[in-house]
Amino acid sequence: MRNRPLGRTGLFVSELCLGTMTFGGGEGMWAQIGSLQQADAERLIGQALDAGINFIDTADMYSGGLAEQITGQALKNLKVSRESVVVATKVFGDMGPGPNMRGASRGHILDAVKASLKRLQLDHIDLYQIHAFDAATPIEETMRALDQLVRHGHVRYIGVSNWAAWQIVKAVGIAERPGLTRLESLQAYYTIAGRDLEREIIPMLRSEGIGLLVWSPLAGGLLSGKFGREQKGEQGSRRTTFDFPPVNLERAYACIDAMRPIAQARGVSVAQIAIAWLLAQPQVTSVIIGAKRPDQLADNIAAAQVTLSAEELNQLDEVSRLPSEYPGWMLERQGQQRRKQMSEGQITNAFPPTSSL
Repeated sequence: MRNRPLGRTGLFVSELCLGTMTFGGGEGMWAQIGSLQQADAERLIGQALDAGINFIDTADMYSGGLAEQITGQALKNLKVSRESVVVATKVFGDMGPGPNMRGASRGHILDAVKASLKRLQLDHIDLYQIHAFDAATPIEETMRALDQLVRHGHVRYIGVSNWAAWQIVKAVGIAERPGLTRLESLQAYYTIAGRDLEREIIPMLRSEGIGLLVWSPLAGGLLSGKFGREQKGEQGSRRTTFDFPPVNLERAYACIDAMRPIAQARGVSVAQIAIAWLLAQPQVTSVIIGAKRPDQLADNIAAAQVTLSAEELNQLDEVSRLPSEYPGWMLERQGQQRRKQMSEGQITNAFPPTSSL
């Protein structure tokens, strides 16, 4: 298990991260995603730690706080030293009926972090993330509240999840002027069958030195190998009960068709190929994997041992490539013209670009 720095920090996290969305259960979508209780969740956490994973991600809203509670108790029961594990959680979702019991306001953030620390039984959170963009709260208010948490020692690093590129860049600029704590990570949906991040977000992350944490690397189980053009999946599998995130099925099936022979030739699962493809993407810091059973977790963990060849990566890139959109095709055209001028000696490039066109 390799370790990678989180953003521009000196904090190293494992390239695979254990997600806890299957912990707790309850009503609605939580019952469909997973309902692991203490003993079973503890077994998965122990299995992940034994495999070299040092990174655990949760959120206050998962199962109404149960996921955080189970995670904290598991770390205590397993006698995990605080320095050996990086714990990330998130704030934003509804935690009660009142209008101020959600969002990214100063009031809610300060209340929520105390509640998360209590449920996790920790004295600090390593990575605290805003779970979604709050259009009702000024970004400056959110950034100042997060900076306060870092200065008080409740939180070590901060990040966001499910934000657009312009929102992240605006937050970076707001924080930079008065010297507030900077954002170090984005947690976002990214799969071989859903490469939308590559249009705007990944170039922005590269430019700003922000790490990428990937959620739902198997597109809600669609890329697990149990689904295909003629396969509808096992009864009770996540995609059959909770059809999320949205996926272009034709594109996904084309990716599965391309991954299946690669997996068969290597004697591994399609899921491992899908995760290995993500691990080969240079902007990815860590891929969040979740499971309901130890065998599922073991299969996902094994993806860290799969290194795809250049030929295999090219093949998968070709089948999953995004259709060209403006301004992407214009930037590529301009880049080709500039490279042609440079190769012919018409111009020189005294300042190498920070990102490729």
